[in-house]
Amino acid sequence: MTEMTAVPPPSAWAERNDREEGNNAYLGAALHWLRLRLRVLAEEIHGPPAPADARGDGWPPAGEPRLREEAALAAQALGRAAAAGDSAHQVLAGRLGLTAFEQDVLLLAAARDLDPSVDVLSTAAGTGGTLPGPTFGLALRLFDEPAWEALSPARPLRRLSLVRLEGAGGLTAAPLRADERIVNYLKGLDHLDERLAETVVPLDVPEAGPSLAPSQSETLDALREWLRTAPSEGARPVNLVGPASVSKQLVARHLAALSGHSVVRVPVSALPVHGGAAALTVRLWEREAALSPLALYLDAGDEAGDHPPEAAALVGRLLARVPGPVFLDSRQTWPHLPPGAVVAEVADPTAAEQRAAWRAALGPAQEQLAGELAGQFALDPLALDRLTGRAAGEPAEERRARVWGACLAATRPRLDRLARRLDIRARREDLVLTPEIAYQLDLIRDQVRQRATVHEDWGVARRTTRGLGITALFSGESGTGKTTTAEALAGELALDLYRIDLSAVVDKYIGETEKNLRRLFDAAERGGAILFFDEADALFGRRSEVRDSHDRYANIEVNYLLQRMEAYRGLAVLATNARGALDQAFTRRLRFVLEFPFPGAQDREAIWRRAFGPGVATDLDHARLARFGLTGGSIHNIALNATFAAAAAGAACGDATITMSTVLPAVRAECRKLGLVVDERDFRRSDPNDPAEATR
Repeated sequence: MTEMTAVPPPSAWAERNDREEGNNAYLGAALHWLRLRLRVLAEEIHGPPAPADARGDGWPPAGEPRLREEAALAAQALGRAAAAGDSAHQVLAGRLGLTAFEQDVLLLAAARDLDPSVDVLSTAAGTGGTLPGPTFGLALRLFDEPAWEALSPARPLRRLSLVRLEGAGGLTAAPLRADERIVNYLKGLDHLDERLAETVVPLDVPEAGPSLAPSQSETLDALREWLRTAPSEGARPVNLVGPASVSKQLVARHLAALSGHSVVRVPVSALPVHGGAAALTVRLWEREAALSPLALYLDAGDEAGDHPPEAAALVGRLLARVPGPVFLDSRQTWPHLPPGAVVAEVADPTAAEQRAAWRAALGPAQEQLAGELAGQFALDPLALDRLTGRAAGEPAEERRARVWGACLAATRPRLDRLARRLDIRARREDLVLTPEIAYQLDLIRDQVRQRATVHEDWGVARRTTRGLGITALFSGESGTGKTTTAEALAGELALDLYRIDLSAVVDKYIGETEKNLRRLFDAAERGGAILFFDEADALFGRRSEVRDSHDRYANIEVNYLLQRMEAYRGLAVLATNARGALDQAFTRRLRFVLEFPFPGAQDREAIWRRAFGPGVATDLDHARLARFGLTGGSIHNIALNATFAAAAAGAACGDATITMSTVLPAVRAECRKLGLVVDERDFRRSDPNDPAEATR
């Protein structure tokens, strides 16, 4: 099946054809007038040309009596063509502020690409020698009201790179050539300059994007009022601030549409910042914004400090010189904004707005689910519109699982370099927990699920912006089940669990650790991720007395982490076996502290009963095994080693069951690995018929 494309209405086709015919008529009349003017000047300087049959260039015979009269008639025809409608040449001149003489110079420079005979005529009317093409000196003699400043760097012909001087010869003798983009524009082909098109990336928001949330509409109304009162000429820079990139693009697209502009997005990192390329980029964007109704959207991505000073300087020049709306997307207010710039903070739809959208999509019977979705996932307008629309069509019996899974996938952060997503297998029923730990885990689960009710319905979020996240500390010896418990909690909440890679987060270069932490928290804050800081004392350690610059910067990292933890809105779990090494300021910011004790004999027996898969372990004395002072992690290692040993034995003799004679050697090896005192009597079987015991 062939793909169908939208067909413009007949009126649009007719309008476009009329515009093309009018432009072609004007351009033909202008070139005819220009050729006659060149011939008149050539005869004034050098006399009538030789007969046409001797030259073979198509000129009329020498001494053509009607040459000047033809030139006058061509000028009248050009005037009629200009009066018939707005040609590309006239539109360009009006938008760029060209004088009549500058328009003629541009036509002369472009004519050599539109009509090859112009080079021959220009040479004859100019130098009369072999120097190819028209020159500015020729234009000064050829056209009415000549002005020397037409080619000054301050005037549009040079400042906006409409024409350039080719080769040597100085300002008056060097041949002129119009820029390719301008020649195409005069022919009616309006496209973005290819030197700029290489840096353009699509907007994340489609042209027919979602509508704005009420809170975003308020921001749009304020910007629209500012745009209405701002000067119509020159640049109108808007600094859109905040982490909500999609929402900022949506607001920019709506604001640009109000003034008839289309948005063109360019990453700041893609801009050329060195040498003459930077200056040319500013000129070309200034020219494009004047020629076409486009609004430049500069995407800084991150804070200004993430870009070299040359890039920041180039951004400043673009904001000051590109006419019309110019948007700058940055996380924080950009330093050194030009005068007249406006700063607007744009955020994603609020939790209350997202909850209302979910309620409208799911129906009143799913009020609880709507609250949980709004409290857990901070969706941008595009994702919210897509997911709520999909949720409305889900089967009622599968709606919760499917909608939750879709939100989880949509908000899954890109943390491949800074963290690793754990494959969650543990379940609460597989764990042996003390009643106190189980109680606190229930509290954490309930607080995560009821955040929308407490924060929005009961007004907590309106009173403060700090401490809205949930932070828990899992403290205890290695192997007491901290990581497994975090996995079980993530599984119960149906959220992803990311173990933070401290080696990737901590950087030896000053300031890089803070940037990594910011990226980490920002990426996880949108929704379905639990941050798990294993060995947290390495990152959350105590601040020390400042003795040198290393101590000072280490303290700065801890201070930043303290502030970021307090502002984080998600769930973060810290695990450590050295709680005393944590900075005391973190303790105040922890909502839950779970102490994982060394398991007692009764707990160890329960752990041994869960250690092996069903049906593979027989004749195990769990009470006897529980007498060994081991943690759950060590018991897991023993069970794994014993299982491999049983599998190897089964491959040899056909019996792959796990017995005490298989487990006890694994227990002995684990105790020795841990440096525990081993009494060989603890590893003897009481059954004299056991073959393994008879060999001792």
